[in-house]
Amino acid sequence: MKRRATASGGGAILLWSTLAALTAATRGIPPFETLALSFFVAFLAGIAGLALRGKLRRLRQTPLAWVIGVAGLFAYHALYFSALDHAPPAQAGLIAYLWPLLIVLFAAMLPGGVLRARHVLGALMGLAGTVVILLGGQGLNGHGSALGYGCALAAAFVWAVYSVANRRISAVPSDLIAGVCGVVAALALVAHGATEPTVIPDSGQALALLALGLGPVGLAFFLWDFATKHGDLALLGTLSYAAPLLSTGLLITLGRAPMSRAIIAAAALIVGGAAVSAGLTRTGKGHPAPARAGTPGGRGPRQETH
Repeated sequence: MKRRATASGGGAILLWSTLAALTAATRGIPPFETLALSFFVAFLAGIAGLALRGKLRRLRQTPLAWVIGVAGLFAYHALYFSALDHAPPAQAGLIAYLWPLLIVLFAAMLPGGVLRARHVLGALMGLAGTVVILLGGQGLNGHGSALGYGCALAAAFVWAVYSVANRRISAVPSDLIAGVCGVVAALALVAHGATEPTVIPDSGQALALLALGLGPVGLAFFLWDFATKHGDLALLGTLSYAAPLLSTGLLITLGRAPMSRAIIAAAALIVGGAAVSAGLTRTGKGHPAPARAGTPGGRGPRQETH
């Protein structure tokens, strides 16, 4: 299961690589409105999937599971959008993208987790690649507010803590994300009504919102939830650095960013960092899988998977 879960995390990363391009297509729609609409699409798709499979009962989970999911998804996105509102995107994005490195480090705190030197090295190489991408673009010469930078840093910690905390509720099926998306959409709608004007999306924006809800703000969360509960957290943290690289590559393909030496250098750093970390996850050479919640050092009860 560990390999399949880690692979699902890779799928989430691929979907997140489309986030920048799709978000750009929704430009003109206020942040919380975008958040509310895209998460509502994810909610509808998730609930429809559960209903068709007769699995709606999977939404009956402990309050802790709901709190972790809602707090993680809503808080991260609220902080991230606030950071972009108060600081230059390149700088805010760099700070917010500290979460993969934090995941690698936090993973060592789990029962049975072991942080090796190569995990840290791989994560730092990935971070360096992300920095190269950003420095090759707008650079770090802008001046953002302390609030914006603080929100970006808080967002990084929130997503890292959420991803690692998910391992504590590994017995909870990832189908719960469907209900979580509904709660997040409702909270975003309240925030939108209190702070933003409503903008009616045009056809292009509506399609982008639909794609967001089905992809990087929808299916990606189901995949990531399963990955963080059962996969290799240290490797997932390092592989997450592929998201900004792939995102930049997509923007280049769409003609929204130029090819540069920075992209080539970043690719070498990110792929090299992933290779370093992956080398430690082979049988007998990596850190052991953390024990499941409630069963230190042992296997938990068999559970349903999606």
